[in-house]
Amino acid sequence: MTTTPRTPATHGTARPAAAPVARAPRAAAPRPTGGRAGLLAATVVVDLRSSFRNAEFAVGAVAVPVLLYAMFGLPNASSQLPGGTRVGLAMLVSLTAYGVVSLALFTFGENVAKDRGRGWFRTLRATPFPTGVYLAGTSLTAAVHALLIVLSTGLLAALAGGVRLDVGEWAAFAALMTAGVLLFSTLGFAIAYLARPRAATVVANLLFLPLAFASGFFMPLSELPDVMGDIAPYLPTFHFGQLAYRLVMPDADVAAFTGAATQPVGVHVAWVLGSAVLLGAVALLAARREAVTRRG
Repeated sequence: MTTTPRTPATHGTARPAAAPVARAPRAAAPRPTGGRAGLLAATVVVDLRSSFRNAEFAVGAVAVPVLLYAMFGLPNASSQLPGGTRVGLAMLVSLTAYGVVSLALFTFGENVAKDRGRGWFRTLRATPFPTGVYLAGTSLTAAVHALLIVLSTGLLAALAGGVRLDVGEWAAFAALMTAGVLLFSTLGFAIAYLARPRAATVVANLLFLPLAFASGFFMPLSELPDVMGDIAPYLPTFHFGQLAYRLVMPDADVAAFTGAATQPVGVHVAWVLGSAVLLGAVALLAARREAVTRRG
């Protein structure tokens, strides 16, 4: 008789513990950035918060045009030019244009040069963060600052200087000033890339003060040396100021206040846009030359 072999009983016998199954670590979910638009918005927010915490910047960029208007605009604000324009309005235009050009030169000339000297652009190129988003964020931040200059100086002119403009004129004036800081940013970029980082501030000051005086931002060209009047028609800042005056003042009062003969609006537009394109090309070539030099 054959018997079937029996397997050993396992009842009451401890079974060996099963080896734990190794699990792959779960990757952290990437935080949404919103693409380039989200990165751009975050850059603008960070730049604005940083600038508002910097008292030196706030005073230099926004408060100086307001203080200049309080000192030089308000004392003669009620006087009138031959065409009936209040001097307070003319001074508002000139000092706001001064503030906007200053903002463009020092935001893009000095600050970008500092970032360039610290090697920030090399760091950005080594990260997924697009350099173009950084530059676009800087431009939008400067546009917001330009609007703050218009708002603060305009409030003082309206409340204390008796300046009256309708809503459309205020909007057009603010739009032109905002466009101005973007157009003259090309000059700032050219300074940032052509000058040494430590010398950019000095270069910006050496360029800006003669530009401001020769453009008639502080006093009529007729009260300055003749050489200033001869140079002014070749300066984009002069033509930018002429566009701003013509926006809210009649031609006769523009000529009386600035001491310069009026020209067709198209001439001023061509000078401002043409200089922006030319200086932008110079800045781009300088930036590419530096990038090639560093790679080589």
